[in-house]
Amino acid sequence: MPAKTRPGRPWWLFMKPRDIGLFLRSAKTDQRISEVRATDGARAAFEAAYSERDDPWESDNARYSYQRWKYEALMAALPEGRRYERVLDLGCGMGAMSLALTKVSDDVLGLDIAEAAVAQARRRIGPHPGLRFEQGDLGALDPALAGQFDLVVVADTLYYLDHLDDKSFKTAATLVAGLLAPGGLCLLANHYFFAGDKDSRLTRRIHDAFAWSPSLDLVSARRRPFYLTSILSRAEAVPVVR
Repeated sequence: MPAKTRPGRPWWLFMKPRDIGLFLRSAKTDQRISEVRATDGARAAFEAAYSERDDPWESDNARYSYQRWKYEALMAALPEGRRYERVLDLGCGMGAMSLALTKVSDDVLGLDIAEAAVAQARRRIGPHPGLRFEQGDLGALDPALAGQFDLVVVADTLYYLDHLDDKSFKTAATLVAGLLAPGGLCLLANHYFFAGDKDSRLTRRIHDAFAWSPSLDLVSARRRPFYLTSILSRAEAVPVVR
């Protein structure tokens, strides 16, 4: 059945007119990141975004309904009733999704490439049992994290890779699979507006690369207003990226 924002409210009423402002503000942040990344690299771009403004994507702004609804819908996409021993939220930003994930796990790690994002998440949420935030980059993670997570969430993250090509997306899929314990799941989510626009085509390439990957098996995929989700499980044999 279609997801609902709350009992009695259908999914297609998830937005208010003011939520248009959320997309406009997000677009400005993405433009700023693109400008800084072109000269200083990805990490510097995200450090600048979070240092120049609190909550640069307005992900924790109570004024907007959409982002709250989206986090609820992503949680609803997970298998019902399942709990996870360890969870990783990759590209955690302000930590809103990380906090939501504490409903299904007593051990959640939020990682973000920017120390400034980690600092904001810690300040915003404060001490919370079973939840911690650390700086980390998918391409340079501690080898000790390999095979440690029953669930890895990668939401609105991979279109900020340095190289937006199929090889990079397939490498990312293998790296994510390497973080999963046997039987572990990956929740992949990205913006999706309509089939013909540039961002949606990029999202489709990311999800196709993960579904293609010999490291992962596609469990389910669903499209909702303005985003696409895929649930994937770790394949029995996971190739090693060298």
